[in-house]
Amino acid sequence: MAVEIPEEKLLMQKIAKVFDDAKGSRASHIRKLKDLSALRSSIPIAQFFDAFSKTLIPVFTTQRRIASVERIVQFVSIFACLRDPNNSEDCDAFFEQFFRFLIAGTVAANRTARFRACQIISEIIMRLPDDAEVSDELWDEVIDCMKVRVGDKVPVIRTFSVRALSRFANDAENSDILDLLLETLPREQNPDVRKTILLSLPPSNATSTAIISCTLDVSESVRKTGYSILASKFPLQSLSIKQRTIILQRGLSDRSAAVTKECLKLMKDEWLMKSCNGDPIELLRYLDVETYESIGVSVMEALLKAGLVKLHGGQSIKQYISSDNNTTEGCGTQLLDAEVALYLRTLCKHLQMEAQAKGSDAAMTSGTESAVYASEATDSNDLLEKILPESVSEYIELVKAHIVAGQTTRFTARQLLLLGSMLDFSDATSRKVAAVFVIELLNSPLQHDVDDDGNKVVIGDGISLGGERDWADAVSGLAKKVHATPGEFEQVVLSVVAELAQPCRERAADFLDWMHCLSVIGLLLEHTKSLRWMHGNSMEPTELLQSLLLPGAKHIHLDVQRAAIRCLGLFGLLERVLSEDLVKQLRLSFIRGPPLVSSMASKALMDLATWHGPQAVDKAMNRDLSSQFKDHVKDVQPVCWSDTNDDLEIELIDLLYAGFDRTDFGHPVDANENESVHAVLAEGFAKILLLSENYPTISASSHPILLTKLINLYFSSRASELQRLKQCLSVFFEHYPSLSVNHKKCISKAFLPAMRSMWPGINGTTGGSNVVISNMRKRATQASRFMLQMLQAPLYPKETEQVDQNENNPPGQNDSDYGEEGLAICIAAEILSFPKKKNAAEKSYISAISKILVLLRFKQTEQVAVKLMRRLMNRVAEGVSADKDVLKEVKQMSEHLKASDTSPDEPLQPEQANLLLEKLDIQLNIDDDESSLEVEPTPVPRSTRPVRGRRRARQEKESSSSDEDETSYDAVVPANPVTVSVRSQRASKSAALSKLLSTTKPDKIVDDENDEVEDEEDDGDESAVTSEDDSD
Repeated sequence: MAVEIPEEKLLMQKIAKVFDDAKGSRASHIRKLKDLSALRSSIPIAQFFDAFSKTLIPVFTTQRRIASVERIVQFVSIFACLRDPNNSEDCDAFFEQFFRFLIAGTVAANRTARFRACQIISEIIMRLPDDAEVSDELWDEVIDCMKVRVGDKVPVIRTFSVRALSRFANDAENSDILDLLLETLPREQNPDVRKTILLSLPPSNATSTAIISCTLDVSESVRKTGYSILASKFPLQSLSIKQRTIILQRGLSDRSAAVTKECLKLMKDEWLMKSCNGDPIELLRYLDVETYESIGVSVMEALLKAGLVKLHGGQSIKQYISSDNNTTEGCGTQLLDAEVALYLRTLCKHLQMEAQAKGSDAAMTSGTESAVYASEATDSNDLLEKILPESVSEYIELVKAHIVAGQTTRFTARQLLLLGSMLDFSDATSRKVAAVFVIELLNSPLQHDVDDDGNKVVIGDGISLGGERDWADAVSGLAKKVHATPGEFEQVVLSVVAELAQPCRERAADFLDWMHCLSVIGLLLEHTKSLRWMHGNSMEPTELLQSLLLPGAKHIHLDVQRAAIRCLGLFGLLERVLSEDLVKQLRLSFIRGPPLVSSMASKALMDLATWHGPQAVDKAMNRDLSSQFKDHVKDVQPVCWSDTNDDLEIELIDLLYAGFDRTDFGHPVDANENESVHAVLAEGFAKILLLSENYPTISASSHPILLTKLINLYFSSRASELQRLKQCLSVFFEHYPSLSVNHKKCISKAFLPAMRSMWPGINGTTGGSNVVISNMRKRATQASRFMLQMLQAPLYPKETEQVDQNENNPPGQNDSDYGEEGLAICIAAEILSFPKKKNAAEKSYISAISKILVLLRFKQTEQVAVKLMRRLMNRVAEGVSADKDVLKEVKQMSEHLKASDTSPDEPLQPEQANLLLEKLDIQLNIDDDESSLEVEPTPVPRSTRPVRGRRRARQEKESSSSDEDETSYDAVVPANPVTVSVRSQRASKSAALSKLLSTTKPDKIVDDENDEVEDEEDDGDESAVTSEDDSD
C-alpha cells in the first residue's frame, strides 16, 4: 500500500504536467495529446482514470471562465474523443468511465461543478465523430441528464445543456428533444440561452415558426441570430409567402441597424442572388405584392438604396406599348404583371427623387462640385425618360387597357396611375387628353356583385372612389397633376358631381348611384384646401350640403348613410363657421343610427371637436346645452338613450362620453377593420387629453374622468379583440405622463376612480363566478401598477426644466398637491372611509391600494404632506391590520416618513392640513390623530386585566430592566385610554368603547423596535402569545 500511493501521485504529477503545458497555448495540444495517449496505453485503464479524474478536480471548482481553464476543458474534450486503433478497447472503456464521471457531476449541488460537467459534455458531443461507437444505454443517460439541466436555475448551465442536446435534435428517434427546445424557447428569460436554442433548432416546418417569432425578441443579438439562421438554413422556396413578408417587414423596419443589416444581407445574398439570380422582379414574385404592396415597396426601396438594382437593365414601359404579341383585343398594348408594374413605379419614383436631390445640390454649390451634381441629375432624368412612355396618349391607352381587362389587373392599373404624377402635362394637347381621361375615371361606376337573393352588393369599402382608398388617392393625384391651376381641380370635379347628382335629386337613383356620387364628393372634400375654391362653380357648397349630403344622411340604405356622414365630417372641417344643420345631423346619426353609422358619425364629431373645438360645435346648435363636466362632478350620471326621439340636450363632450355606456357600441362594426364605436371614441379622447393645452374650453375636471374611462378600456377583456384600440392607447400612455406635470396630476386624480370602477364588489361593480372575480382583480391590480408607473415616469427635458424652476420658488408657491404625495393622502383617506367591519371585496380592495400606497415617494420639500401623512399612518395601519404583509410595509413607510420630516418638533398646523385637504377635495377629520404626532415612540400600555403566570415568567426572562419599563409605561400618555386602569378626561367615551375594544386591539405603528405590542386574548383562550412581527 505504501508503494501504490507514490505511484498514483507520480502518475497524477505526470498528468498535471501535461495539463499545465496544455493550458499555456493551443499550439501544444497536438503534441500533448500524443503524450497523454501514450501514458494511457502504458498502464491499466482503471489506474489511469483514477489519476486523471483526480487531477481534473480543480477544473470543477474554478468558476471564472479564464482562458487557461478553457484551454484545459478543450484539451480534455479532444482527448476523450481521441481513439487509438491499437488500443480501442481501452479508449472505449475510458470514454464510458469519463462520461459517467461527468454525468455524476451534472447533479452536483455545487453550481460550478454542474457548469463544468455540462460544458465538457457539450464539448465532447460536438467533437465526437459521426462513426463513434457509443452504447445506446450511455447515450440515453447523457440525454436524460442534459434534458434535466435545461431547466437548471443557472443560465450558463442551461446554455451548455442545450448545446449538448443540439446534436440529437435532428434525430427522429429523439423527437422529444426538439419538443423540449421549442417549449423552452418562448419562456426562457436569458438571451444567451435563447440564442443557443435558436442555433440548435434544425430546419423544418415546426421550427420555422419559432425562429420567425424570435425576430421580435427584445434582445438585439437574438433577433440578429434569427435572421442569420433563416439565411443559412431556410431557402426562399421553403417559406410561405406570409412568412417571407413577415421576415422582411420586421427586419427592414427594425430599430437596430445591425439587425436591419443582417436582414438586408439575407435578402441580398440568399434570396436575391441565389434564389432569384439577381433579378428584383423575380424576388417580388415570391412576395405577392398585390396582397403585401407596402412590403414590396419597402424591399424595392432597400434594394435601390443599397445600389442592388441595375438601372441600365433595359426595363421600360415602352416595350409593353410597342409589342404586338399577347395583346388585348382592340389595342396594341401588352399587359404588365403586378410585379413589373410595382418595380417600374418604385424605380421611377427613386429616379425622380434622386434627380431632384441632385439638382438641389447643384443649385446650392458652385464650380466643379455643382457640375458633378448637375451631371448626375441629368443622368437620372435621362433614365427616367427612357422608362416612361413617350407621350401622354400612349400612357393613357396603357392604363385603359388594364382597366378594361377587369379586376385581375386592377392593381397594375393603379400602379400605372401613380406613374402619372411623374409625367409632364405642360403641353396643352397632352393636358386636354389627360383631362378627358380624368373625367372618365371620375364617372366610372362602383363595382358590384349580385348575391343569391338578387341583391346588389358593392365591391370594396363603399365610401371611396373605385371601392378602395388607394385607387381614390391615385385618381386624385393624377387629377391634381393635370389640373394644377388653383381652383381648376374643384371646378372639374364639381362638374362631374353635378351630372351624378341629377338622378339623386330626381329620386331616380338607386343606392349605387348615391354611393358613386358621394364617393366623388368625398374625393373632392378630402383633397381641396378650402371651400372658397368651390364657389362660382356648377354647384355651390351650400347646395352641395342641402341637396346631397343631408338627404344622403337620411337615406334608407346604411351604406349611403355612412358615405354621407363621412362627407359631412369632411365638409365641416372645411367650414370656418359650422352650420347648424350639419352638426344636428351628425349628432342625430350618432344617437339614433346603427353602430355602423354611429361609428362614422363619432369619427366626424370627434374630428370637428379637435379641429374647431368643442365649444364651436356646441355653439352651432344655437341651444342651451347642459354639461355635467362643467359642474365639476366626480361621477358622471349615465344618459338614458331610450327616453328621447330627438337630440339629447347635452354638450358634445358629454354626448360622446355617454357613448361609452352603450353596450352595442362596444362590438366591432366591421370585421375587416376590427373597430368599434368605443375604439373611435377612445382614440379621439386620447388625442384631446394628449393635447389638453390646446382645448382650454374643456373643463379640467373632466380630464380625470376621461382618463379613467381610457384606463378601463385598455385593461378590459374586449381590448384584445380591438387591436387598433390597444395599439393607440399603448402609444398614448407611453407619452402622456411625460409631457406635462398637469398630466401627472390627472393620473393621480384618476387613480382611485379607476380602481373603484374596476374592482368587483366596489361601487356596484358586479363580478360573477370566482374565476371571473379573480381575473377582474388581477386586471385591476395590473392597472394600479401601470398607473403608478406612469405617475413615476420621468418628464421630458422641457417639462423637467419647468419643474426645476417651480422648485426654486418659495414653498408656498409650489403646486404639487396632486403629485405622489397627494395620491398617498387620497389613498389613506380612501382606506379610512371604510368601516371597521369589511366584506371580502372591501378587504381585497384596501389591500391592493395599500400596496400602491407604500410605493409612493415623498419629497422632503413637501413637509406639510409629510406631517399630514404621518398623522394618518396609525389609522391606516388599523385599516390594513387584517393583512400582515401590508401592515409590515406600512410600518416601514412610517419609518421613511419619520426620516423625511425635517422638523419633527414643529406640530402640523390645522390651517395647513385643512388647506391641503381642501385642495385634494377630501373630507377628513384629523382631530383624532393628535397622538400620532408624538416624536418619541408611543408603546401600547399594558392591559388592566391580570397577566397569566406563563406570560409573567416570559416577561421577566426577556427584560432585565423591568423596573425601568414599568416607570416608562406609566409615564407615557396612553394612545388608547380604553385599556388603562386610570380613566382620562374622556371617561364617558372610553367607558362606551371599552367593551368593544378590550378583546380586539388595533395595530399601532411604533418608532422603536424594542417596544412590544401585546395582544391579550380572552380568558377562555389557552394562552396569549405575542408574535415577533407584532413586537417589531
